[in-house]
Amino acid sequence: MAADGGVSSLMLPCVFSPKSHQYLALCAQDGRLRIWNSDSKTLHQEYVPSAHLSATCTCIVWGPCRTTKEGPQRKKRKSEVGQTAEKPDLLALGTATGSILIYSTVKGSLQCTLDGGHNAGVNCVQWHPEESVLYSGSDDTHIAEWDLQTGKTRCKWKADRTSVTSLCMSPDGKWLLSAGMAIKMWELETKAVYRKFTGHSTTVTTLCFATTRPPDSNGLYFLSGAAHDRLLSVWQVRTDGKDKNSVVSFTLTDEPKHIDLLTSNSKEEPMRLAVVCKDGQLHLFEHFLNGPCKKPLSPVCSVQVSGVGTKASEGDTPVPVPLLAATLSSDKQNVLLAYGSHLQPVIERAPVNTSERHICLIRDICATLSLSLDTAITKVKTPVVNEKSKILVPGLPGHQAPVKATPSEPEKRKKGPSSTEMTIEERLELSAAEGKGPGKGVSSLQTDSFAVLLVQGLESKDNTILNKVLQTRKETLIRNTVARLPLPAILPLVEEVSVSFLEAIFMVQWLKAVLTQHTSYLSSLPDLVSQLGRLYHMIESRVKWYQQLTRLHGKLHLLMTQVATSNSAPRVSELDHTAKLVYEGETNMAFGSLWAEKHEKGEVTIPLMTT
Repeated sequence: MAADGGVSSLMLPCVFSPKSHQYLALCAQDGRLRIWNSDSKTLHQEYVPSAHLSATCTCIVWGPCRTTKEGPQRKKRKSEVGQTAEKPDLLALGTATGSILIYSTVKGSLQCTLDGGHNAGVNCVQWHPEESVLYSGSDDTHIAEWDLQTGKTRCKWKADRTSVTSLCMSPDGKWLLSAGMAIKMWELETKAVYRKFTGHSTTVTTLCFATTRPPDSNGLYFLSGAAHDRLLSVWQVRTDGKDKNSVVSFTLTDEPKHIDLLTSNSKEEPMRLAVVCKDGQLHLFEHFLNGPCKKPLSPVCSVQVSGVGTKASEGDTPVPVPLLAATLSSDKQNVLLAYGSHLQPVIERAPVNTSERHICLIRDICATLSLSLDTAITKVKTPVVNEKSKILVPGLPGHQAPVKATPSEPEKRKKGPSSTEMTIEERLELSAAEGKGPGKGVSSLQTDSFAVLLVQGLESKDNTILNKVLQTRKETLIRNTVARLPLPAILPLVEEVSVSFLEAIFMVQWLKAVLTQHTSYLSSLPDLVSQLGRLYHMIESRVKWYQQLTRLHGKLHLLMTQVATSNSAPRVSELDHTAKLVYEGETNMAFGSLWAEKHEKGEVTIPLMTT
């Protein structure tokens, strides 16, 4: 049974489908949902959520397998009656804006959108095993119960004083575990707290039931893991209430990121557990859940994947490759692994011998990652964009940018002979006319023109276009222009701004807009330090000169104030304004550097200050 509960928003969601584990669903840094076929190792579907998803995806959960109809159905024979194949179909995607998307893998489209239940980001989602009900936990400290038939909330209740970071549904659908700083067990029929468990010092990020027995039999166990905690705790739900402490602990090398286990239905059957940690290692455990165990248990086997290049020499050492997810097989001999990058993961069914304590799988990453996309089965779905749609730009949660509606067919052909295309100079002149007088549609045209022209200037390296676009000082225009830029243009813009920053101090507004809206994208780039080395060097030099310039400002202000005391009152205000300009940097530091140089040569002297 996979622990496909809520995944922490700090980690990119990645989870296998239930039962057959035929598909792997994950969201990468670009904000797209990708579903890979674990049997053929190919991309099955790619969903571009531009028309519906308006924020970063925080968690992914597969729904229960169900009988689906795809294409025309022939009449079944008598021998085939009762043989219905259940396939994984629905996916629930929680977002940072509080909405939940229900995506159908069979139809390849969005089933519905659940809105209005949360006013903060969704951290975890859980499906009811039998009914068409969904439960979600959010940063707003509430749990919402959704009716999938109507798309509305049945009820909503406060679960904790802090964010609800994890949920887990019992196999019989009668109990719900929720966690923030403490773990609570809810009776779903009454929405009352049945039991409360405390023991983690940090936020609980993982919950998973380990047995299927009811809590009145003293045989119900569940697991919990917390952030920055290297222990995975096992709790026993007892009828006498003496379950304040965990009964078993499993030692890990880092915080648990993905959990999969095969439940134990009897005391004679050991529980099998696979834990993928944040450091990219896989740990396998086997344990009989029959009461407390004093000492923490070590894994029976640990698996690490290491990669080498195609041109690696004998002296090269393999590089560790992080594991994304793992799921156990019923044959107890193989483990299904997903490792590498979220954009193009490697899926492999590897044999594991638990008699060996440590296993290192050496793989040729360069050859393995060259996966071909089978166009015959790949279904790339792009939703229809209308006027009210908003496009997803990977970055901070809630980052949005409007999308132009696709013109209808009559509008495309309605091009008369009088329609002429504006030149770049005319666009710039029209964009610069915003501050001169009001006009209809000038604001949106100005922002779009600036974004298009900026991309053209960055691609062609045309200094004329870049200078005219980057010289604007309107903060709103700069922010909207940066929001509409495509992702491949972000890094060239940062490099261009870093060069121009040495000449124009107002370039800091462009740099501020980029770092505010695209920090998440920049942090996902490899070798970011080497690519932004010039910017780092510039910031260090500015900080180094800041203290000296502050002292210079103080001396100038004191000098001008003293000189002004011997003049008229209007002269005092004029000198104070000059000193303010020097302090705010409008003189572009040239005045300070020139004054310091002349002072060292003796051309300028500071008279003795008297009170």
